[in-house]
Amino acid sequence: MTSTKPALPARPHFSSGPCAKRPDWNPKNFNTDTLGRSHRSKVGKARLKEAIDRTRALLGVPDDYRIGIVPASDTGAVEMAMWSMLGARPVDMLAWESFGQGWVTDAVKQLDLDATVLSAPYGEISDLSAVDPSHDVVFTWNGTTSGVRVPDADWISADREGIVICDATSAIFAQGLDWPKLDVVTYSWQKVLGGEGGHGVLILSPRAAERLETFVPPRPLPKIFRLTKAGKLIEGVFDGATINTPSMLCVEDYIDALAWAESLGGLEALHARADANAAALSAWAAQTDWIDHLAVDPATRSNTSACLKIVDGAFAALEEEAQKAFVKKMASLLEAEGAAFDIAGYRDAPPGLRIWCGATVDVADIEALGPWLDWAFAQTKSSIS
Repeated sequence: MTSTKPALPARPHFSSGPCAKRPDWNPKNFNTDTLGRSHRSKVGKARLKEAIDRTRALLGVPDDYRIGIVPASDTGAVEMAMWSMLGARPVDMLAWESFGQGWVTDAVKQLDLDATVLSAPYGEISDLSAVDPSHDVVFTWNGTTSGVRVPDADWISADREGIVICDATSAIFAQGLDWPKLDVVTYSWQKVLGGEGGHGVLILSPRAAERLETFVPPRPLPKIFRLTKAGKLIEGVFDGATINTPSMLCVEDYIDALAWAESLGGLEALHARADANAAALSAWAAQTDWIDHLAVDPATRSNTSACLKIVDGAFAALEEEAQKAFVKKMASLLEAEGAAFDIAGYRDAPPGLRIWCGATVDVADIEALGPWLDWAFAQTKSSIS
């Protein structure tokens, strides 16, 4: 490839979190009546309840599932579920990337649970057939740092005895979730809908609610983790009365993203946008000899956090630290040109690239990105030759 520079993407935001804002995003569209008001005021609680109701409608969450807005992003939501619910029975912990491994660390080292760890290297997936339906299960639906997702929920027993906790933060709104198979679903706003950070969403099935009301965890719970009082679920959490003070500006941003999704045609339209973006990136990768997907099996390949490995021989011959430096230089070149922001792979993943393909990204920008990746690779390779 020559040093000629391609046409720039219109929106070079390919970060995997926080992710690109929706097309035509403008904060002037926000309802600002809640700013400067208490989140417990009538107007504040109404807007929080609207965010919950719009979420239920867009995602098709069953009527008997509860939805709450909780502190500390997806991490807070997962930790809240683990600390409050686990320990009643053995638990299977599934991990094939860094965030799943983080939940393993918490289960084994912090909570001292009777845990079976089912792990797989980056690019592969755990042995889903090994999950015991008598155990609780914790897993990440879509591995944000590996680009590997579960193909479906068929491996989860409909007659399971345990509860299933699913970290769905980079899957929800882009991939179809099987609600009857999931008892706890968590996510944050800053992934597929491009919302702001700091807030998590916790969705509970009736089975999860029953666990909360019948199981007393053998550990002290911080205030922001407490979902029950006197053995009963705190229902207000799922009706807009948040545990701590939320940013109402972030809530308005989330409502704006939900309204945008509704205007497109809802969940199917969001799925279609992510699928089209992932297909465009895969089409470029298929005709490019220096790159490939990190995910080994196309059936488990993410349509949001596309993780790519560099397969060029000269790159493969480098030591790992030199490979990381190579990727960093590529990313820096692209950022300096305004062609792509924040596309280096996650720090714990094998050296490579990570391109966000979620619904707020336009397929034209993915198509424009490919030639820029070729350009940056050629420039970086020539510098080490």
